Amino acid sequence: MRYLLLLIIIVPAMDIGVLLFSGKAIGVWPTLISIILTGIIGAYLAKREGLQTIRRVQEQLRYGQIPSEGVLDGICILIGGTLLLTPGFITDIFGFLMLFKPTRKLFKFFMKNSFRKWIDRRNIKIIK
Repeated sequence: MRYLLLLIIIVPAMDIGVLLFSGKAIGVWPTLISIILTGIIGAYLAKREGLQTIRRVQEQLRYGQIPSEGVLDGICILIGGTLLLTPGFITDIFGFLMLFKPTRKLFKFFMKNSFRKWIDRRNIKIIK
């Protein structure tokens, strides 16, 4: 939790620095256009991936399976889409990485490990 506070402070500061540098290097208008384009592309990708994940989860539920991978995919897609709608190049990079299936596996691996640690420390209780 303490790292979350650092991320909330450090990442936006870095994004602002990169945006200022980009504005000087390529100009204000190209920077603004790229921010708007990544937001539009990100919204489209998040919608597409989200609908595919919902269909996959529904199919797993139909066959009586627990959709654990689908839930983790959904969390990644939600976070990735939110990051892409946030102005900044650093958040856009992480947003795209969370939306693409091959790179999403890495984030899901870290989420699973975090959930395991929380369960082992008894920070989360599983009720059956």
